[in-house]
Amino acid sequence: MKYESTRGGCPQQNFEQVLLTGLAPDGGLYVPTELPHFSLEEIESWRELSYPELAMKVIAPFIGDEIPTQDLREIIEQSYAAFNHPDIAALESLGNEEYVLELFHGPTLAFKDFALQVLGRLLNYVLSKRDQRVVILGATSGDTGSAALEGCRHSDRVDIFILHPHNRVSDVQRKQMTTVTGNNVFNLAVEGNFDDCQRIVKAAFADQSFLAEDRQLVAVNSINWARILMQIVYYFSAALRLGGPERKVSFSVPTGNFGDIYAGYLAKRMGLPIDQLVVATNKNDILHRFIAHNDYSVSELAKTYSPSMDILVSSNFERFLFDVFDGDGATVADLMTKFGKDIRSVPNERWQRVSAIFDSAAVDDETTCEVIASVKAQTGMLLDPHSAIGVEAARRCRRDDSVPMVTLATAHPAKFGDAITAAGLASPELPEHLSDLFEREENFSVVANDLYAVTDYVKTHARR
Repeated sequence: MKYESTRGGCPQQNFEQVLLTGLAPDGGLYVPTELPHFSLEEIESWRELSYPELAMKVIAPFIGDEIPTQDLREIIEQSYAAFNHPDIAALESLGNEEYVLELFHGPTLAFKDFALQVLGRLLNYVLSKRDQRVVILGATSGDTGSAALEGCRHSDRVDIFILHPHNRVSDVQRKQMTTVTGNNVFNLAVEGNFDDCQRIVKAAFADQSFLAEDRQLVAVNSINWARILMQIVYYFSAALRLGGPERKVSFSVPTGNFGDIYAGYLAKRMGLPIDQLVVATNKNDILHRFIAHNDYSVSELAKTYSPSMDILVSSNFERFLFDVFDGDGATVADLMTKFGKDIRSVPNERWQRVSAIFDSAAVDDETTCEVIASVKAQTGMLLDPHSAIGVEAARRCRRDDSVPMVTLATAHPAKFGDAITAAGLASPELPEHLSDLFEREENFSVVANDLYAVTDYVKTHARR
């Protein structure tokens, strides 16, 4: 399997190279030059597999012989051993063929664990083989940071620096990051929003001259292809448990950086019979406006009860646009430079291809709280605000009540106590392994919203 940049300005790479690179040298994102396609019969044959066994079937074609089968199997099994539900991705019913796919049973209570537990072990495997050390630099709107730290902190071959927007993540999200201990772990609170953090990370990847000669940056954000790859698996898992591939299944996905819904789009292209893919957004609705109205004008970023979706520039959307523009890297490069500024829409025939694949809805804070309260009253299930947005968007966009509609529940409600109490409910308790979280000592540095403030910090603190 080979990978190419969405901007067409650099040579193709293999999986190992893409894993260690993250962002392509031309500023683009890596995508596979071709996708594996599974027949309905092959997908059906996976019905009785465990989650790790299913993951092997889905991801192996993307890795080929670069990692021996037995080594890859051990990485996958170890990655999911710490999840506290036997199904790994638990599927719960709301009635009327509505379901919630609980993706928060990993060690940091968020869907990011599905990819980052694997990514950390893949990195350690490849770096050990190469006898190499790297610097991980990532940005988080809340959940990626703690999942990345948990997945990568045990590797002595990495120094990991995570940027989060100062005072713009939930208290639990912040504490999960800033209480992680280790001499290779660094948390930076940037005086800006998530888009600022993401911009700094991309700029640092474009010019890594601040690093020692024997070091390179590695991405843990969903710009790293391995993140997307591991998220494809739970679409197959949910569909198989709901009667797929004989029947179609729809998915509603709370979306900030577009990586999770993009994984669903890939699952569909790989042969999984998906009916609808619903993009669920909050007040920061640029993706909804584009999908519904071909309007990609950038507005001011709003702070909401669903902070992981407080994003305007969705990195992974570039991967999808690469397909919309038929793999024309030069056009994508020009578009991404001007999108939201000089260019606020795409030609109608291109936009129709977008709206044919995705439905979308934007949900405000008031409605989010109403959904949290009503679902709790009707079913006893407590949703976090992101998942509540997904449920509401699913209900608004659903076309066929006979087709199962699955909302991806991306985080545990205990991570967002403010939203739960705003819905008139008691703030949920943290699971046992995090029950003392607020008693743990925090360690983070506040830095200016400036590229050089961050790179100077990394240069000073990275181990020699």
